Amino acid sequence: MLPSHAMKVWAVAGAAVLAATVSVSAADPLAEARRLYNAGQYEVALRYAREAMKVPAMAEPGRLLLGRIHLERYRRSADADDLIQGRESLRDTNAQSLDRRERAELTIGLGEALFLDQRFGPAAELFERALDSSAALGAPAHDRLLDWWASALDRLALSRPRDARESAYSRIVVRMERELAGDPSSAPASYWLAAALRGAGDLERAWTAAEAGWVTAPLAPDHGAALRADLDRLMVQGIIPDRAGRLQPRNMKQATAGMLAEWDAWKATWTR
Repeated sequence: MLPSHAMKVWAVAGAAVLAATVSVSAADPLAEARRLYNAGQYEVALRYAREAMKVPAMAEPGRLLLGRIHLERYRRSADADDLIQGRESLRDTNAQSLDRRERAELTIGLGEALFLDQRFGPAAELFERALDSSAALGAPAHDRLLDWWASALDRLALSRPRDARESAYSRIVVRMERELAGDPSSAPASYWLAAALRGAGDLERAWTAAEAGWVTAPLAPDHGAALRADLDRLMVQGIIPDRAGRLQPRNMKQATAGMLAEWDAWKATWTR
């Protein structure tokens, strides 16, 4: 598989699985910390999260948010101290003091900590536990979580011998088929269906899934710009070379050129 595009596209926008909040005054430090977190202003959000932890009723949600902020800081700076502090804050959060939504956020945060620590197997398990309930967090949050989950399984598969990867990719295929049946505009599902089919060795269907993803990409909130860039990269760098090598190994250069021309024609037909 190509390097995972997670944290490049859908997850890069702060990976904020927290509900958006309206602007509030500092009299509510937890709400202010959430607003700043969602805006990507992590340094100031950190200060308000610490203030929230001083208020008994806000202490545990504040600790949860503090952990999430440290993880985002780690993703920006790769400072190992942020990863450690993020993991410790999430680990020490008392889930019994959280509401249902916050517990889902804690599960996702723990999964992110594991992912960033390259513990892809348990990260995928935690992400999957939160997937069905993540719709309550909003469509953007659900899409980000879906991308985290598939990325974790992709990384897990790549750590295994080639002949032991199919089960991980099959899990992604089944989930993405289900997601697309419910929401044909799902950009992460469109990408990961094609990518996972390639990983599982089903190159013919990976090709057609990428074609279908290109056609439906404009249904996405950003009108498909990010998805189409990812699908093009997947086809040019992954599916086409693999397919050419399988179908015409002795004349791979010519086969690749023909497939690239076919793909370019498809894009032109379905691009305004």
